[in-house]
Order: sequence, then C-alpha cells, then structure tokens
Amino acid sequence: MAGNFHLLREHLWLLGMRVGRCPIPMRRLTTCPEIEGAAYDVIIVGGGHAGCEAAAASARLGGRTLLLTHKIEKIGEMSCNPSFGGIGKGHLVREVDALDGICGRISDKAGIQFKVLNRKKGPAVWGLRAQMDRDLYREYMQEEIMNTPNLKVEASTVEDLLLEGGLHQQHGSMPKKGVVRGVILEDGRQIQAHSVVITAGTFLRGCIHLGLDIRPAGRMGDAPAVGLAKTLEEAGFTVGRLKTGTPPRLDGRTIDYDVLQRNLGDDPPIPFSFMNERVSIQPEDQVSCHLAMSSTRVGDIILKNKHLNHHIREEVNGPRYCPSIESKIMRFGNKPHQIWLEPEGLSTDVVYMQGFSITLPPELQEQCVHNVRGLERATILRPGYGVEYDYMDPRQIKPTLETKRVEGLFFAGQINGTTGYEEAAAQGLIAGVNAGLRASSRPSFVVNRTEGYIGVLIDDLTTHGTTEPYRMFTSRTEFRMSLRPDNADLRLTEKGYHAGFVSQERYHRMKNTGRKIVDGLKALKEYQLSRNHWSQALAAADVEFPFSEHGDKMSAFDLLQSSRMSMSHLSKLTDSPLEEYTNDETVASRLNIEVRYEPFMVQQRQSIEEVRAEEELEIPDDFDFHSLSMSKEIIGLLDQQRPATIGAASRLKGMTPGALLQLLYIIKKQEKKNRQKATQ
Repeated sequence: MAGNFHLLREHLWLLGMRVGRCPIPMRRLTTCPEIEGAAYDVIIVGGGHAGCEAAAASARLGGRTLLLTHKIEKIGEMSCNPSFGGIGKGHLVREVDALDGICGRISDKAGIQFKVLNRKKGPAVWGLRAQMDRDLYREYMQEEIMNTPNLKVEASTVEDLLLEGGLHQQHGSMPKKGVVRGVILEDGRQIQAHSVVITAGTFLRGCIHLGLDIRPAGRMGDAPAVGLAKTLEEAGFTVGRLKTGTPPRLDGRTIDYDVLQRNLGDDPPIPFSFMNERVSIQPEDQVSCHLAMSSTRVGDIILKNKHLNHHIREEVNGPRYCPSIESKIMRFGNKPHQIWLEPEGLSTDVVYMQGFSITLPPELQEQCVHNVRGLERATILRPGYGVEYDYMDPRQIKPTLETKRVEGLFFAGQINGTTGYEEAAAQGLIAGVNAGLRASSRPSFVVNRTEGYIGVLIDDLTTHGTTEPYRMFTSRTEFRMSLRPDNADLRLTEKGYHAGFVSQERYHRMKNTGRKIVDGLKALKEYQLSRNHWSQALAAADVEFPFSEHGDKMSAFDLLQSSRMSMSHLSKLTDSPLEEYTNDETVASRLNIEVRYEPFMVQQRQSIEEVRAEEELEIPDDFDFHSLSMSKEIIGLLDQQRPATIGAASRLKGMTPGALLQLLYIIKKQEKKNRQKATQ
C-alpha cells in the first residue's frame, strides 16, 4: 500500500510545481474590432455536465455550435459522486428533461440502481435518485454529443477571449462594458462566435490539496485553466475562491458487506425522463448500496492530525450541505457519521465512499478507513483529495446567465458558485439556450421561481449571490406544492417548445398527457355514487374502505383524497367509466398526485396571500426566536438579522415559507394576547 501512495505522490507532482496559492503570471486581455460573419453562433467552453447541456441546447435551436474541451474522452465525466438526482436535485433533472435536456435520458440508460428518496413525505418533495455506471454514463453522453446535429466538438484549451472594446480597468474607474466576439486557443488560433458560454467547473486556477501538498489541477490528472481565469479577472469580474472534496475509492472485493446494512433499489424503478416508460436495467439486476458508520476512532485520527491538513485550515468556504468528514467531526463533534458505499459500475469493483470526503495525507486516510466497521481490511484504490478553485460572484449575471459586464458571454455551473451535476446541468441548458437565442436575435428564455426549481436556483444566485457552494433543496422554494417532479413537463415543456428548443415529439407527448390528466380529473369528479353504492362496489372488488352509514353522494375524486385509496383500487371496479385512466399506469399515477394536492394548492395560495397581507406586521424587538419550533439554521438566521417586520423576514436569504408562516401565526397570537391583557 505504501508503494501505491508513493506512486500517487509522484504522479501528482507531475501535474505542476508546488505552489502556495497557485500564483499566476499577469496576462493581458486580447481585444478585437467588431467581427462580421462569425464562424460559429455559439462556442461552449468545457465538456462537463453544464457544457454538455449548453452545447446540446444551442444545437437544438439550430445554431452552429462548437464545444471546446481539453480532452474529448472526458466529456460527460462524473468527476465526483457516481449518481444523479436526490432531494431537490431530482426536481432539477426532471425540469431539464422537460426542456429536452439530455442528462435525464442518459441517466435512465446508465443507471444501475434507482431509488425515490423522501417517500415518507408527500410526492412534492420526493427525490428521484439513480446510482450510475460511470463508464456507461460517459459513453452514452459522448455518443449523444458526438451525434448531435449542428454541434462540432474539438479538443482544445481556451486561453483568452476575443473582445470588442477595452475592458482594462483604469485606476479609480470602472471597466467599460464589452462584447465577446470569440475565443483564443492555446495554440494561438482565434475562433469567432456571436456568443460564448464558459462552463469551467473546478478548473479555473484549480488546486488539489492532499495533506499539506498543494499542486495546480482542476481534478486528479487534469491541468487547471489558468489563462482563462486571469482573462476573466482582468475583465473586471469579481472573483472568489471555493473548495470541495472527494472521498477515497475502495476495492469492493476487500469490503466485509456481511456486517453492513444493505440498501436495495425500487421495484419498479421510476425513470427520470418523461420520454421513457421504464429504465434500461431490469429491477432484479439493480446493484445494492450499503450503509456503514464511522467511529470515534476516525474522529480521533482527524483531530490529532489537523496540522497535517491544509484543506480544512484554508480560509475558503466549502460545501455546508455535503461537508468532508473532517468538517463533520469539527462541526458536530466526534461521533459516528453515515457513510454510503456505492458501486461505481457493473463491470468494476471500485466503490465510492459517499459522505467520507477527506483530505488528510494518504497514510492517515488509510487509518481512518480501517477504523470503519466492515472496512478493516479494505484497500484504497485512490485517496480522497480537496479542490480549491475560482468562481465568479453570480450577482454579475442576468437571469439568462449572460454576464452584465460582457455582452454575449455566459457563465454556467460551478463558475457561478454552485455544486452538483444537477445544478450545473440546469444552468448549462439555460445558458446554452440563451446564447443561441442571442446569436439569432430572438427573445431570451427565463424560468422564474414560480415556474420551476431552475428559476429558484438562478434567482437565488443572481439576487443574493453565494459565499459557499450552493446546493438545491426543496426548502428553497416557496411553491413546493405546485413545483413537483411529476408535473415538470406540464409546467415547462410548452414554454420551451415555443422558444424553439424542445422537439415536436416531446411537445405532443406532453400535450397528450396533459389532456388525459384534465379529462381524468373531470371524470373522477363526475363519477358519483352514494356511500352505500361505493361500499358495495368496492366490496365486490375486494377493496375494504370504511364508509359512514349516512351522507351525500361521493365522487371518485373525493374518494381518492383519502390516503387509503388510489387509482389502483378503482381499477378493480367492474363496468367503471374510469377504465381509460385506471389502465394507464403513468396517467393513473399522476392523477393520484393531482387529486391529493388539490386542497393543498388552495391552502398554499391562501398562505401566500396571508403573508402578503401581513407584510407590515411588526416583530417585537425582544422577541425570542429560540422559542420557535424550526431548524437551528433558521432560528440562528432570525436571531442574527432580527427583522423588524414579517415582510423583512420573508426577504431573508434562507428563510423558508413554512418557517415564515409559523412566525406569522405566533406573532399574531402574541399580539392577540397582548390586546386581551390590555382590555382586562
């Protein structure tokens, strides 16, 4: 094992000279006059998840699109976790798919375990998630990209931007606004374009941290984007630094699975894409994941060796919601933490340690791993490491993801301060669409926060900015009841179709599904029986349901609002006018959800109106926010900011609709008590 670590160190050192903060020599921006007859409509820089969606979206619009990436064989690479989706993130994948994006369809082909998270709660917050086969995902994505009409792919490194007008910042003045006209490659070639989308991931002046060693790299084995980072800085963009990390990879043959908790996939698996009735893998062929727990001995090793870990000492923010094991130990104390052991594919023994990102020296990582039950004899194939990189303050971009400082220049993905494949894919699609629309002088395309999680993501970034890697959660939206994963197509597909980047096939499929749902809801409301007749009909179908002896007629719609009933129960009725809908599994499933959420939708609209009406309601200066029954994060936010009114509280970054309503009700209750006391 020691020999393997030695070889790793030698390999890492080959990536570049050791640096402290990755110092870069100063460069100058390249400016150019206005260009006529650009070679391309859109150039995409970077072939990660944002870049692939951006390139495909621009090409779907009919624009001449060029994707520039440092290695064609790395297009679609899953650099960190081998999975797609999750709570909040699954919503984004569904919305990207509804807009004809590609990551959902690829996931359905490359997935090896499918699981809906959060099932104990309502469908509005279910998290569709799939474990991926890394090799298959990359293979299918590359096949998709390389065969997309209007899209050319080239392996080249972008060093500079072609700009019309000077952007050099003079002392005591703001840089002038410019227009991008193309890119300059590492070999000196200039390629002209109407729009440029930068999706650089963690490559902008990226540095890898392993123990106390620091070396320039965007990820293991790949050089950073140095020239482009300096170009953006010299163009006057506000630049920050963020960090993330990745866990060790293990040899699955050396894991004692017998002592670990096994986790199976769903049967049947639910696809991400609205175009698919089922996924590629058979339910019985899905792989298992396993749950392990760290030990206090792991915490002891981490705490004892903090001085050997540069990544956790650095004054750069990392992901709060996906922290390293070191951060968990220091933030939450030395106690056991969950570790999910996830297979990386069907034809490999490599296992990913979800929840165990670590940046200690390799020999100490080995000690930590061996102090996890079930991993006492596990072999580390690749140690974990940290990455620090540049990002641009996202308040410098518009809702279209075009930068305010340079016309025609778009940012998408981690360059905007986000973390995760799903957040990157969503931004890539919006940036690629708007870059293509701009190149053809068509109106821009924006998803607002009432229409989708994509809108929430972009609005949060462009309005509030971020100082830590931004991750999507269902709690970030005020409209969870209506922005569900099941209805993303009904919310977004038609809008994308009219903008010109959603296929006719998908549009007609959505319209057909929409008609069936509308007609199904109407049929459910119109099919009414007395309670006695319902009881007899259901009993004849061997369906038990408690009815009161008296009462008016009930519709099938009313019946389905009970948690005990579903369309599958109604499918057992004979001579029912509902057969058209109960026999269609997809439509039946969606009708179940639509029926259940109708009263909540009404309640949600009333709550929104109530908050709007009470915006001026004052919060007492001495109000004890710690008396509230809500998350510590929100209590801390309220206690620190101490908003003067309900309206001010509603505008706090991180405030949730549920917490706001609870605060409103308690303030009104307290105000009522004070009035009663005053009249006594």
